Amino acid sequence: MIEVTKINGEKVLVNPQLFEIVEETPDTVITMTTGKKIIVKESRQEVKNLVKLYRKDAFTE
Repeated sequence: MIEVTKINGEKVLVNPQLFEIVEETPDTVITMTTGKKIIVKESRQEVKNLVKLYRKDAFTE
């Protein structure tokens, strides 16, 4: 799970394995495979970096 900040300031944990699309419009919108969308404060690049760290940690454990 990675921690992101919703547009209202609430921190949430999300499963990056369920990400379908991450786009900036200009807000960063994460679309899940379920169709649910989450608008977050982090940039697209920040989300990408969090996912990379998540995957790196998952494969080294």
